[in-house]
Amino acid sequence: MATIVRSLNAVKKACFLRNKLVDLTVQRYASANRVKRIKKPEITNRDANQAKSAAMRAEIEQQGAIYEGKRFESVAQSISARGYLRAIKPYNPPENVHEQVHKIAKTTGINDPKQPFSGSEQKFAFLSACTDALGHSVPNSILHDVHTVEDALIFYQTPIDTRLPLDAINSVELPENLHIQHEHIRFNPETDTMFGGKSAFPKSSTVVTGLKYKRKYPGHEAKKSWP
Repeated sequence: MATIVRSLNAVKKACFLRNKLVDLTVQRYASANRVKRIKKPEITNRDANQAKSAAMRAEIEQQGAIYEGKRFESVAQSISARGYLRAIKPYNPPENVHEQVHKIAKTTGINDPKQPFSGSEQKFAFLSACTDALGHSVPNSILHDVHTVEDALIFYQTPIDTRLPLDAINSVELPENLHIQHEHIRFNPETDTMFGGKSAFPKSSTVVTGLKYKRKYPGHEAKKSWP
């Protein structure tokens, strides 16, 4: 009987230790996988945020208005500065270009020069009349940027010079200590007879290969003794 009691006590003790071990294991895993509490967002000043957003929107709109006013002006200046690189005709605006453009606008039914065109037909009629009167048309690359009469006026007030920068210097008064030789200097024994047709570089030829300048600047092929 005592042996059975000791066996039952041993079984109870083993069961108790097993249950205790299970509880400890569950607690350990539960503490490791515990869900963290969500931190509540701090309550901010709503009125201050709305006022700040309104100020930022107003600043962006103001910058957009400034850019819109200078948008077409920069395009016209780009065409003027790079006119010699484009396949366009030179243009010099007349003195009364402002009056001519506004007069054409009134004849085509446009009273407010800052108001956008009512449609493509009115825009076509106005620009066609400007082309006939001034002999200068708006290129297709910037045609979509012309929204008002003021845009067209900026374009027709901008001169376009198709000369190369080196050729344009001829009409500029240079400083006294600066001289630019525009014409090529090439030795030719038939024309340069100051030293008996002799050159400082007797073995160097001055051959002109371009078809355009071959008639303007005659070439010379020097005689070589060797090889």
